[in-house]
Amino acid sequence: MIKIFTDGGSRGNPGNAACAFVVFDEEKVVHFDSIFLHQATNNFAEYTGLISGLKYLVKANITEASAFLDSELVVKQLNGEYRVKDENIQKLFSQIVELKKSFKSLTFTHVRREENKLADKLVNIVLDAVEAVN
Repeated sequence: MIKIFTDGGSRGNPGNAACAFVVFDEEKVVHFDSIFLHQATNNFAEYTGLISGLKYLVKANITEASAFLDSELVVKQLNGEYRVKDENIQKLFSQIVELKKSFKSLTFTHVRREENKLADKLVNIVLDAVEAVN
């Protein structure tokens, strides 16, 4: 089973934001990416990290995966436990609903930040680099 760990963060909320995802096959990293999002909120960054990762999986013809996020809010929204109230986040939520149709099996699980170290580190590398340039 493919595992994907995603993360997003914003310094300022909204502020400089970035997202990242890391794909594992068993315990081996097979792909990762990180993206600078300019000005955005934490939730926007979290959702965008997941969307980016899911798009990669679809492009790689992976149809079964488990997604792990350290945002309890996002996981509860994706699993139908919480409603999505923010209009901008609703658009991102809808993108994930559409992407999910490409999978035979896709689950969303909340993990502690310590269990999501690599994706978190990628987000911070991007944000640190942007701060160093500005």
